[in-house]
Amino acid sequence: MSKSLGNAIYLSDDADTLRKKVMSMYTDPNHIHIEDPGQVEGNVVFTYLDIFDDDKKHVQALKEHYQKGGLGDVKIKRYLNEVLEAKLAPIRERRLEFAQDMPAVYQMLKEGSQKANAVAEQTLKEVKEAMGLNYFG
Repeated sequence: MSKSLGNAIYLSDDADTLRKKVMSMYTDPNHIHIEDPGQVEGNVVFTYLDIFDDDKKHVQALKEHYQKGGLGDVKIKRYLNEVLEAKLAPIRERRLEFAQDMPAVYQMLKEGSQKANAVAEQTLKEVKEAMGLNYFG
């Protein structure tokens, strides 16, 4: 995807928005025809596949095929869309469930903040002790 604004994939994006974003991702500008060898380095679609596809052997096979030629950008973008949709659909569903009870969401946020503050306070205390900055005991 380009460096311009509005190019992020959000957890709240619906399936259609996700598909549009994936299909507009930057690939290899020199990979004009399917039979042309493609470059994997700098290809955002393969970067996303490296991160989100659990089947690393399949991703490697796709990379090799793309580099040899014979694999089109549309095909790998459709595959990436399937991978991302499989990851994001359950998150979307759970987000919708939580949105039905906003007081519970705020309570979760409050409890999470309290736990994080406790850990941060302990870490700060340890850092001050290590640096000899615990003047007031």
